[in-house]
Amino acid sequence: MNFDVIIVGGGIVGLATALQIKKTNPTLRFLVLEKENELAKHQTGNNSGVIHSGIYYKPGSLKATNCFRGYQLLIDFCREHEVPFELCGKLIVATDEHELPLLQTLFTRGEQNGLTKLKKLVKEELKEHEPHVAGIAGIFVPQTGIVDYKLVAEAYGKVLQKEGAEIHLGERVVSLKKEVNKTIVVTDKQDYEARVVINCAGLYSDKVAAMTVANLNVKIIPFRGEYFKLKKEKEYLVKNLIYPVPDPNFPFLGVHFTRMAKGGVEAGPNAVLAFKREGYKKSQINLAELAETLAWPGFQKVAAKYWKTGMGEMYRSFSKAAFTKALQKLIPEIQESDLTEGGAGVRAQACDREGGLVDDFLIIEDANVIHVCNAPSPAATSSLAIGETIAQKAAARL
Repeated sequence: MNFDVIIVGGGIVGLATALQIKKTNPTLRFLVLEKENELAKHQTGNNSGVIHSGIYYKPGSLKATNCFRGYQLLIDFCREHEVPFELCGKLIVATDEHELPLLQTLFTRGEQNGLTKLKKLVKEELKEHEPHVAGIAGIFVPQTGIVDYKLVAEAYGKVLQKEGAEIHLGERVVSLKKEVNKTIVVTDKQDYEARVVINCAGLYSDKVAAMTVANLNVKIIPFRGEYFKLKKEKEYLVKNLIYPVPDPNFPFLGVHFTRMAKGGVEAGPNAVLAFKREGYKKSQINLAELAETLAWPGFQKVAAKYWKTGMGEMYRSFSKAAFTKALQKLIPEIQESDLTEGGAGVRAQACDREGGLVDDFLIIEDANVIHVCNAPSPAATSSLAIGETIAQKAAARL
């Protein structure tokens, strides 16, 4: 079976990439392969549902440029296809004096990244936005919003199918064989031929990349983020979104409060090593995958550098009291009894051999195959912009 483009992975980035390539050349024959029996089951489906503004990212980075562009494309798509969303804004709160320079850096970064109407807040003004929050200063970011990304991904899929693309569910790619001007894609069901293959396999993107790239310098390290939910009667404590000032040395944003598009308020996540790439529970362990993670030289260097932070995150994973204490920095009224167990997501974090947690989006090109090897947050917000970037790369091969 011959196709012009085959995309491996039916998450939000894979589907958005298919949409953007199809848009530039509607006559192309398209196939999206997804190993699960539904679209957007993993990172997309377990996403916290925040439409990110782009305030955090280094100016000029792929994250910054794609988030700013992707934000507008996402909102336009949601309006056109009647996917519910809300631009409610968010509060970034400093709770300690040493965070004030970091808060200022974020404000400057936001302006450099094109955000307008950011508002610096003194202690008294925080309460105007979030009456129950505690802090000494903050930033109000009006562009931030909430949406259900699974609904967005499903809408992408419907548009694709309407435009003639094929989506095969329950079909896993087992190998890629490069030939002159084409690639043979072998799945557990049949073989396909493609002029261009795009790997958007998320938690397994490095495994797919290794099928064509010798001595790949990155490995996906799975980090589980666990959430609690506020009990219904305590949801009044959070109006919208409340975030701490993130640690600039750690690629996670810290525990925060998120009002969800589908209802309810989530508190979290922490960030702990998952013992299985799709391990959403502590009890889910894949010994082969865990051994592979632990043996990776880059992970060993990360563990040596961040062991103290990692132990704290792990402690919070097992101690509801410790998790509550972290949340009380932002909302002192929160009590352990106000929290019920929520869901969890697993973030595919690329780690290089030298011990660097790859901070930016990472796209590796290899002949007629394009590998998206690192697409963490804000990839969902940025999905259509990432799709445009990959569409340009694919066009050169078509």
